[in-house]
Amino acid sequence: MSSIDPTTAAAVAAASVQAQANPLAPNTPGGATAPRTAEQAREVGEEFESFFLSQMLAHMFEGTGDDPLFGGGHGETVYRSMMVQEYGTVLSRNGGVGIADAVTREMLRLQEENQ
Repeated sequence: MSSIDPTTAAAVAAASVQAQANPLAPNTPGGATAPRTAEQAREVGEEFESFFLSQMLAHMFEGTGDDPLFGGGHGETVYRSMMVQEYGTVLSRNGGVGIADAVTREMLRLQEENQ
């Protein structure tokens, strides 16, 4: 498996979050979608980490099969999706794995460079 530079990954993540927030805005670090404060940048970083962890956990739970308590079916599929999404949010809000920190640092650095 190849190693990815954390700074590069954070820059790509920041640009991705900005593009998703407003696809019509220019894709520049100082564009209209850039967070205005450190608190907003931290919130965006946590949202990105939450999404990333939810996607990772969803793949992990694909192989667990149906839970006998719930009996499988469409209801369990919907519930599991919501549960995995919440797991990602809780993990991110309680320290996460460091993605939010890297994304926040990179967004703030890019904002400072472009001011």
